[in-house]
Amino acid sequence: MPQAGTPGWISGPPMAYVQASMTAQGSMFDTRLPIDDALPALTATLRDHVAAVLVAPPGAGKTTRVPLALLDEPWVKGGKILVLEPRRLAARAAAHRMAQTLKEKVGETVGYRVRLRSEVSRRTRIEVITEGVFTRMVLDDPELSGIAAVLFDEYHERSLDADLGLALALETQRGLRDDLRLLAMSATLDGARVAALLGDGAPAPVVESEGRAYPVDTRYLGRDPRAPIERQVVDAVLKALSAERGSVLAFLPGAAEIRRTQTHLLADVRDRDTDIVALFGALDAAEQDRAVLPAPPGKRKVVLATSIAETSLTIEGVRVVVDCGLARVPRFEPDVGLTRLETVRVSRAAADQRRGRAGRTEPGVCYRLWGEGETQSLPAFATPEILAADLSGLVLDLASAGVRDPRALPFLDPPPLPAVTEAKNLLRVLDAIDADGAVTPLGARMARLPLPPRLAHMVVRGSDLGAGESAADIAALLTERGLGGDSPDLAHRLEDFRRERSRRAEDARRLAGRWAELARESHPPKAGETPSPAALLALAYPDRVAKARGDGTRILLANGRGAVVDPASSLARAPYLAVAEISGRADAARVQLAAAISGEEIERLFADAITAGLEVAFDPATASVRARETRRLGALTLADRPQPVPNTPETAAALAEGLADLGIERLPWTPALTQWRDRVRFLHQAEGAPWPDLSDAQLAATAAEWLAPFLTGRTSLGQVSAGDLGNALHALLPYELTHRLETEAPSHFTAPTGSNLPIDYAAEGGPLLPVRVQELFGLTRHPAIAGGKVPLTLALLSPAHRPIQVTKDLPQFWQGSWRDVRAEMRGRYPKHPWPEDPANAPPTNRAKPRGT
Repeated sequence: MPQAGTPGWISGPPMAYVQASMTAQGSMFDTRLPIDDALPALTATLRDHVAAVLVAPPGAGKTTRVPLALLDEPWVKGGKILVLEPRRLAARAAAHRMAQTLKEKVGETVGYRVRLRSEVSRRTRIEVITEGVFTRMVLDDPELSGIAAVLFDEYHERSLDADLGLALALETQRGLRDDLRLLAMSATLDGARVAALLGDGAPAPVVESEGRAYPVDTRYLGRDPRAPIERQVVDAVLKALSAERGSVLAFLPGAAEIRRTQTHLLADVRDRDTDIVALFGALDAAEQDRAVLPAPPGKRKVVLATSIAETSLTIEGVRVVVDCGLARVPRFEPDVGLTRLETVRVSRAAADQRRGRAGRTEPGVCYRLWGEGETQSLPAFATPEILAADLSGLVLDLASAGVRDPRALPFLDPPPLPAVTEAKNLLRVLDAIDADGAVTPLGARMARLPLPPRLAHMVVRGSDLGAGESAADIAALLTERGLGGDSPDLAHRLEDFRRERSRRAEDARRLAGRWAELARESHPPKAGETPSPAALLALAYPDRVAKARGDGTRILLANGRGAVVDPASSLARAPYLAVAEISGRADAARVQLAAAISGEEIERLFADAITAGLEVAFDPATASVRARETRRLGALTLADRPQPVPNTPETAAALAEGLADLGIERLPWTPALTQWRDRVRFLHQAEGAPWPDLSDAQLAATAAEWLAPFLTGRTSLGQVSAGDLGNALHALLPYELTHRLETEAPSHFTAPTGSNLPIDYAAEGGPLLPVRVQELFGLTRHPAIAGGKVPLTLALLSPAHRPIQVTKDLPQFWQGSWRDVRAEMRGRYPKHPWPEDPANAPPTNRAKPRGT
């Protein structure tokens, strides 16, 4: 961030919080907030610049003061100001607070538009909208007609919609609307980077409000990583209730932890004047409002919240914050194609935001469940969603706008190429884009729906099949967590959702009806069998169609991954499932939501994707090749029956490779073939090329090349003969080396007696010749091979073929050790000749004649 006094930096002076009317901005505000002193600098900046960054501490009042302060600026000219919020609750709360400031009802000057609900009118000039709503707005109207300014509140959260919205707004400003004002606001923001992005050539100005609402005393309680986080939050809340006055806001990772903490506190807190309430996104508006509104006079409350309460939200009466230091964030895994929730440590920026909740209306206290020294080890900011999210929606939205390469847009952090590639692969599977990345007619229809591509595909295809309403209801269930209960069976959850009478469920059903109507426009349903909810789910997740593996709990998905089903669920008895939600890592993935689907529906839905054919595979148990006729959807085998094994090169290759995997030693080796291989290996070790490598490893790795051509018509190990193996091996030796093999590595040695003796080329010390010593009488030169370069190792034997001595120098043996050997042998074998000078004696393989 630029330092004070550097170009682009404008700061408001520090101030104390006082109750006073505002003079610089007229009499609009009855109370004074820390942001007020920075408003003159901000309004002046936006008169001279079309983009700026506003950095203001938590509780400064930027969300509700800045839009009102800009409303009558001359550049607005009657246009609208859009205020973008990361969450629906914050959008509704901000609109109500600004309307209250103007002493009006929501929907008059100030209104809001969020998913499921909106309150706007022709009079509305400030619209508080969620970031996703803005993305749809700018894609539908790239010129942003009638919009004077777009304010990105809490931009530090870096949601995917916020980053995409800002990139599209910058494109609009630089290409179509040079009068459009853009303002990024946050308490904890990397202002320098954002200013550089917003600026056109030079960084945009940064306006800072230095005043804080009230001081917050921070206390570190530490945390035991072995103990459940809920119990430790309960202990901290009880400590705060006994030591401090006012209401308590406690941050937990998710709804499950909140519910468990709430159960403990309801049992432990005896004071009837203390309400224990929950606050998370899946709650309906009435329950959220109960958490946000002030406690009745004489009462206090404990609000158990997720990160939804970090920013843009004042919970009346709270002066104590308990921060567990954890948050649950989505993490997309491109190799699995799934987005999973992961519990992580909060960033320092998020921790500052949470602490700031305690000082909004008076001095407060923040209890942190970690050690003080650990704060600096927290990441400075949370990982931007664009770097860890499923980008299929972003890629489809941009493709529908004619942008085939998302990385060409002005993003603060360009989308990672692997995630873009994975997104394009998915969109091609869904037939939303073509091979060049251009949107298809089906993709254009999908892009019109404010849904993730998978769910948009389900609603559009479901509508074409006459089940648009059911598909839209399923989309509502999947996008609005908590609706329809928590059964893992989609059929049960869908039934409960349709019976639910809460305001949130009714709003969701109305929204689903609009999606179905939008999908049906200009595309009437086709006649045919109406798909079941499970079949519709499979249209959204074709890669997650699954088949039971046989034990009732384990399943295999079409994408090749495995998962487990709760054995107590009815899903565990289904042969096939369409899976929507999976939690946990690949080695312990558990199905959270699925529906039983029939094999007939799979065949009907994915007829174009199912591959049929004859599969030939080696069976290690029988050492033979088997053939089966199969029908497959990805990794799933839908049908499988035995067939005769065809006589093809592929069959021979499968047999060769299978036998090699069993082990080269399993082939039908004869002593002659083994020796021939050892002779070639000897010369290969001595010279290298051009002699082939006949090691076990090399033969196994190349079996399909050298062995398969000689296995035509064979289907099992038992049918492979030594002749087949010999022909295959001999073909590895070039013709011109055959003669050299016989002369340089002969298979036998001809002794002076004429005996043809085999040479052992596999011996550890080199080529070995076992020979009776008497057959070498008269030999004055030591036998050698490889053109006389390699002496044979002579294993000299007695007449009874028992070892006498080993030598590589026969003449030296005759002159030296022979004397002792002769003396011993004469005593043992007196009927055999034992001359004093064996080098000049006749060789023999017989005993002495009788009488000699």
